[in-house]
Amino acid sequence: MTDRRIVIAGTGSGVGKTTLTIGLMAALMKRGLTVQGFKCGPDYIDPSYHTSVTKRVSRNLDSWMLTKDVVLDVFTNGSKGTDISIIEGVMGFYDGKNPETNEGSTAEISVITKSPVLLVVNCASMARSAAAIVKGFQCFAEGPNIVGVIANKVGSEGHFQLVKQAIEKECGIPVIGYLKRELDIEIPERHLGLIPSLERGELDPFFDKLGTLISESIDIDRLLDISVAKTLPKNQSSIFENNKEAVVKIAVAKDTAFNFYYPENLELMEARGIELLYFSPLADEAIPEDADGLYIGGGFPEEFAEILAENETSKYSIKKAIENGIPTLAECGGFMYLTQSIETTDHEKFNMVGVIPGKVQMQNKLAALGYREISGQNANYLLIDSKAKGHEFHYSTFHSTEEAIPYAYETVGMRGKKQEGYLLHNLVAGYTHFHFASCPEMVDRWIEKCIENRRR
Repeated sequence: MTDRRIVIAGTGSGVGKTTLTIGLMAALMKRGLTVQGFKCGPDYIDPSYHTSVTKRVSRNLDSWMLTKDVVLDVFTNGSKGTDISIIEGVMGFYDGKNPETNEGSTAEISVITKSPVLLVVNCASMARSAAAIVKGFQCFAEGPNIVGVIANKVGSEGHFQLVKQAIEKECGIPVIGYLKRELDIEIPERHLGLIPSLERGELDPFFDKLGTLISESIDIDRLLDISVAKTLPKNQSSIFENNKEAVVKIAVAKDTAFNFYYPENLELMEARGIELLYFSPLADEAIPEDADGLYIGGGFPEEFAEILAENETSKYSIKKAIENGIPTLAECGGFMYLTQSIETTDHEKFNMVGVIPGKVQMQNKLAALGYREISGQNANYLLIDSKAKGHEFHYSTFHSTEEAIPYAYETVGMRGKKQEGYLLHNLVAGYTHFHFASCPEMVDRWIEKCIENRRR
């Protein structure tokens, strides 16, 4: 038995993977196919594009944060009921956590999921040399299965034919199409207002046009041929299978200000006995009265700081609940929202929930980026005698008004160890985004704390 899946890999960052991926998704959707998107690594932005095009929630595949079995579980769980799965790579094909191994790389994901690979090559200013690049990627490691090439940034149809002839002769794999250097369409900038514009459907005409352009210069029938792969063995017991009765209810802040949640985090919560109650701070909604716990994920609260500052009903409800001991996890944007204020890059200051003493200052350059191994600090009930994995990605800094901060975590990243976050009552907050599947016990401890607090 066979199914269809393909990894869109690049020779490096900026080679055009995202434009090609969403264009292929749009082209396949035009044919009436059901398409599932995946993204290698912890990125939240590219999956938002995928979701908008395919109308199915895109998912992250991360072989550093998750074990191989869990990566496969995420993939098989997400691929159900689809005609083809498109896995967008990250950085260069072999780039990952470690410069000496394939750990955490797109190459490793392709091997774990036994997926054929379509290599995107920047062919500007070269012809036969493109074959040398492809040959190098083919020979570099055993395991990955590169089955085809897309020539990006070619100058003309004639230029494409030169590249195609060289690669097919020297590498023995088909070059199934190209994108011109002067493509008259550009992917919208990944600005902070991207999510709201996607949700409003403002980019739908762009996706439609990109799908048409891709269909004109890429052989979609050939793509479908080379994406045929053996069906992966069915996971007998998925950790995301919802077979437990709900024992607690956790309110989840979800709107255009707070929308960075791994789908697997929410599915794992449900699978382990949590009923999710969604509410919107942006719509000034209070926490549902029957909530036993609270989860405020990441997003862009700074983009909506003025509205969030005015929404007193939501702010008061959240502050009161946390002060009364509701077990709460706040990640990144959620953490920022719980501080006293957010100051924008224009030096405008907006009052937030005010449960964490200190302010957040936005800046134009990245403040932190990278994977984190996380252990609990100061009686953090979510991480007792266990470690989780996640990542940090933010443009702001937190400035506490306290001399001794009750840190929530110790994190280990590329630049060493650091104390991070804030612990108060039953609130666990910080910049770190968790992947619960790296430490499912977190969810169990959250449930236990919710039951304990309810009894109290």
